[in-house]
Amino acid sequence: MRGTLHGATVHLARPGRPALVIDALDELCGPERGVVELPLRLWWQPERRFNLGQHTMLLWMYENVLREAVSRDELRCFLHAATLVRVWRELNLPRGVRQAWEARHPQLRRVG
Repeated sequence: MRGTLHGATVHLARPGRPALVIDALDELCGPERGVVELPLRLWWQPERRFNLGQHTMLLWMYENVLREAVSRDELRCFLHAATLVRVWRELNLPRGVRQAWEARHPQLRRVG
């Protein structure tokens, strides 16, 4: 999903909400392993812990953070650059989120 803001293309995470993208992938220094607890703002369920050793939980957490983050600090805190690149093609993301990240980081389009 796309819109425009002052003549620039804006990719939307959902209607009315621009997708947030980090400037450089190497800024993503979140955990690579272990159990991560997302704040209630990012995950509204009672159980907010994700075991990154379980592949489906890792994907689920990354999808949520990429969709719901409202600050670059949230992206930096919860996402890890090499992990994001490794799982990129497996993530179930809104089209606008995927397009925004691939537009800023073309190397993600080439992951495969």
